[in-house]
Amino acid sequence: MKAPKQNSIISISKLFNNAQLQLQKILFYFLLFAFGLTFGVILSFYLKNFSFNLQFAKFSFSANSTSSQFLVPNLKAEVGHIGLTEYLKLPKVMHDMDDEELLWRASMAPQIREYPFNRVPKVAFLFLAKGPVIMAPLWEKFFKGHEGLYSIYVHSSPSYNESVAESPVFRGRRIPSQEVGWGQVNMIEAERRLLANALLDFSNQRFVLLSEACIPLFNFSMVYSYLINSSQNFVMAYDEISPVGRGRYNPHMYPKITVRQWRKGSQWFEMDRDLAIEVVSDREYFPVFQKHCHGGCYADEHYLPTFVSIRFWENNSNRSLTWVDWSRRGPHPAEYQRTQVTPAFLKALRSGSLCEYNGSITNICFLFARKFPHATLERLLKFAPKVMHFNS
Repeated sequence: MKAPKQNSIISISKLFNNAQLQLQKILFYFLLFAFGLTFGVILSFYLKNFSFNLQFAKFSFSANSTSSQFLVPNLKAEVGHIGLTEYLKLPKVMHDMDDEELLWRASMAPQIREYPFNRVPKVAFLFLAKGPVIMAPLWEKFFKGHEGLYSIYVHSSPSYNESVAESPVFRGRRIPSQEVGWGQVNMIEAERRLLANALLDFSNQRFVLLSEACIPLFNFSMVYSYLINSSQNFVMAYDEISPVGRGRYNPHMYPKITVRQWRKGSQWFEMDRDLAIEVVSDREYFPVFQKHCHGGCYADEHYLPTFVSIRFWENNSNRSLTWVDWSRRGPHPAEYQRTQVTPAFLKALRSGSLCEYNGSITNICFLFARKFPHATLERLLKFAPKVMHFNS
């Protein structure tokens, strides 16, 4: 009788165990369902909130974009594809660059010599003036009819308020300027500033420094041909063994510049593009002048002659193209009077010397002359068409 009873107990135990397992399965599935439901609710709430934020962001961006159309130009529509034309576009003459930025930009030079665009070489006329270019009416006649072959840049004192009406050819050609003192290093800074502004135009090939008291001695066609076809630069440089030459040398310039390398010359230069880039890029010799050339040193008469003689003497003619009369003793050249301006006088300036040009001897040595005060302008305007062959 024990066996059936034991079997019955075993059966009941199995049923109990099976029921317990089923209950555990049901509890597991219930917990799994509860977890899934909870996760689904949380995920649904998150996605709903994210969708709302996304829609709000889109609306906010759309609203901002709509309102910003009145504040910010459409850059894509305005700029489009940047081509060579945009790259070569010149900044306004009166720009916001300081000297450091200007010289850095002007020092850039393409290593490929051939230009991938139609380039007509131009002559850059650089006027270093206290105020207005007093000979402007004469220059107006000189430039007339030759647009596209020249550029004009004027460095006037910042204090000049343009009270004198400018002629059309000089209007808007003033560059950002600083004060300049006679014989001081800031005179060279002004010259470098003029060169740097002119170098921003890739078409400028030759560069002429002039004063407000300079005049042309030939018509534009003659001057343009003489400069564009020249194989040399025109920076006067000579060794002057006297108190006004080597006597101005500061021994503190040694060893960068020795007294044997020290040169003197006229500040009124003419140079090609390669030399102009070297001048504005000079970080070796110009700082020496800034530091040690003061007082009776007269940097404007020594910096370029010395710099060019040390580094670029092979292509330099060692002469100036601007006639100046130093026959009268003193720190300044002679100033011509009204009565001196005659056809014979102008003809003598045009062909009264002998010099070398591109390996040949010529009697055309000076293209410009100074100093001519405003009182001489009337007679110059009278004789220029006949003597200088303006408008021909």
